[in-house]
Amino acid sequence: MVKLLFVLLGSFWLSCGNTAEAVQNETASSEEKTETIQAMTSDTITEEASVISSEEIIQREQPTEEVVIEKEEPIESNELLKEKTKVIENMISLPNHEQWNKLLTTYVNDKGDVDYKSFLNDISALEEYLDHLAKNSPKKDWSKNEKLAYYINLYNAATVKLILDNYPTKSIKDIKNPWGKDWVKTGEGVLSLGDIEHKILRKMNEPRIHFAINCASFSCPKLLNKAFTATQMEAQLQKATVDFVNDSSRNIISTEKMLLSNIFKWYKKDFTENGSLTDYIKPYTEVNIDVDTDIDYLKYDWNLNEAQ
Repeated sequence: MVKLLFVLLGSFWLSCGNTAEAVQNETASSEEKTETIQAMTSDTITEEASVISSEEIIQREQPTEEVVIEKEEPIESNELLKEKTKVIENMISLPNHEQWNKLLTTYVNDKGDVDYKSFLNDISALEEYLDHLAKNSPKKDWSKNEKLAYYINLYNAATVKLILDNYPTKSIKDIKNPWGKDWVKTGEGVLSLGDIEHKILRKMNEPRIHFAINCASFSCPKLLNKAFTATQMEAQLQKATVDFVNDSSRNIISTEKMLLSNIFKWYKKDFTENGSLTDYIKPYTEVNIDVDTDIDYLKYDWNLNEAQ
């Protein structure tokens, strides 16, 4: 009986122990699951927050797209297109006078005297410029100033080339037929210096060209040490005329008498189309010239305009 009682008590305590252990294990397992769920939930929340944050940043960084309504350009007429094409072609064909300008500023002083001896070292550059002019001769649709710039620069550059080809020389008149020989190449063919002056420039109804072209002599209008350009043509011609008229080595002007350059005698017809010679000169001098002022002419100095 007693033995049976001890057996029953042992079974009871053993059962209690197993139950407690099971409860303990189940509790531990439950806690682990809770921690795992919490960790997973935390990671998910973090990922979602990261995604939301990234989307917000992207939205803030990207500018709001604006709807742009493009205006339709008016369709140009064929005539307008042709006109624009002509303008572009004209700009392409216009010669560049920068090379001549550089040579002038290097070898010609403010008095118009030329350092021909040093210029000889750059004769190839001068030849290149003349070749450039020959390949880009005036077109019918060029403006008057564009043509003036072309032929004035051509005349002056060709005159310098003539002197260099015959240097040393004391005067251009020592060179055989300096103004009558055909050798200057242009799109029109081969011209002489005389052709450029008399057949082209003088027919352009601009008598001031006589003060812009230079014949390599001291009594000639000085060789401007800058190239003539279409955009500066009016100002350059005006300055050349004022400088020449008021140069006492070329013209002596007083109220009662004028001793003028032979240029005014040789080309009197060019200067008197709209009045007398006195009328032409008056606007370019501050001297109050009488209407009946006596006119005579100075001796022309054909010595080479060489810098001393």
